[in-house]
Amino acid sequence: MNALFFGSFLTAMGTGLPIAFAMALASLAYIWVSGTIPPLAVVHRMVGGVDSFPLLAVPFFILAGNLMNSAGITNRIYDFALALVGWLKGGLGHVNVVGSVVFAGMSGTAVADAGGLGTIEIKAMQDHGYPTEFAVGITAASSTLGPIIPPSLPMVIYGVQANASIGKLFAAGFVPGIVMALFMMAMVAWYAHVRRYGADIAFSWGRMGGAFVELGAVVVTAFVLFKLWGDQDLGGLYKFGIPLAVVLVADRLLGFKAFMALLTPVILIGGMASGLFTPTEAAVAAVAWALFLGFVWYRTLSAKMLVKISMDTIETTATVLFIVAAASIFAWVLTTTQVTEAIAQWVLSISSEPWVFLLLVNLFLLFVGCFMETIAAITILVPVFMPIVAKLGIDPIHFGLIMVLNLMIGLLTPPVGMVLFVLAKVSKLSFERTVAAIVPWTLPLLATLLLITFVPQVVLWLPRLLYP
Repeated sequence: MNALFFGSFLTAMGTGLPIAFAMALASLAYIWVSGTIPPLAVVHRMVGGVDSFPLLAVPFFILAGNLMNSAGITNRIYDFALALVGWLKGGLGHVNVVGSVVFAGMSGTAVADAGGLGTIEIKAMQDHGYPTEFAVGITAASSTLGPIIPPSLPMVIYGVQANASIGKLFAAGFVPGIVMALFMMAMVAWYAHVRRYGADIAFSWGRMGGAFVELGAVVVTAFVLFKLWGDQDLGGLYKFGIPLAVVLVADRLLGFKAFMALLTPVILIGGMASGLFTPTEAAVAAVAWALFLGFVWYRTLSAKMLVKISMDTIETTATVLFIVAAASIFAWVLTTTQVTEAIAQWVLSISSEPWVFLLLVNLFLLFVGCFMETIAAITILVPVFMPIVAKLGIDPIHFGLIMVLNLMIGLLTPPVGMVLFVLAKVSKLSFERTVAAIVPWTLPLLATLLLITFVPQVVLWLPRLLYP
């Protein structure tokens, strides 16, 4: 029966059938032939798989990212990053990374970063004389920051499947995300030194000072908001009305470019950490903030654009949730056939050392990422890995970051890496040249992966601080 189950799954995938259909058909074939379970159980289990309150965050985070992309906020982020680090050698490479760090706090997906901000960055780097391969490589690497720095769509899916705190998962991504960015900027500096790339804008105390003032204003605002939102005795006017009025006046008087956009991750993380709203409700807050910026503050959105954005969001959400639904019945069959228990016993027979298991998982997930879409990989593999993680005493938050980063690297690897296809289309490079351009830029990502795997404090320090 197990041979039938896995054989039908692999056969369906081999014919080019979408992985969600392959999982559902393999599960139905097993249930049908076994004769012990009514075939309608497939429908019930699939519906049960998506009948989860935290999964409401999926469409809202997707919608928030699409709104930010369409409202011209990516241009403001790019201008802010240019003022901050564009004067360094290899300036636009550094701008690429800093811009992705900021945009990661809004989009939650690597593909949105690559297709939105990446389009602006690659064209700007080409116009400044950078090789297209260099522009594509750094854009691909920096786009992986999207699901690491919160909010993160893959972390929502992992949290649901692993029954882990999504708030802690979001907090856990901050430090690894900053480490990734620093590693990438170090590599940009090395390329700039070897290839003699110069600065892309003249150094100006006024321009750079303005960017730092804007950044400082965000930090001060974050501190004030965290204090106000954490005070249970204050009313809504003091928690929301007065701070919002001050922020709006400051933005207008000081002429900030990206101040309001930079506040997005502050609002999301501050609200979750202070208990003001749950991670699911944070997704709704992100949409509300994006609508406010697009329709009221910047006035760059229209009703016609909103309809198109909504339809795109519905299409993407349907795809993601169908994968989750199909994977839920697939994982249920894996559990009922005791395949997960057999795998756990086999892995533990090799070694009971957590670091050995994590090393094997990294190698396995890097391979899986080459062939399987991120959401599908998470929903299929989390039920397999979690029993082993529990037996070895590995923190599920730590394991979640390892899993997500591995699969983000998979987005850059052939044959099915989505970022590869997006950037090949944007840059007009052939698929082969795009792959060759991206390969060197996996080094800072792999270095970060090794660091967070074997130094768990890098991941767990902030969650333990915010959620004692």
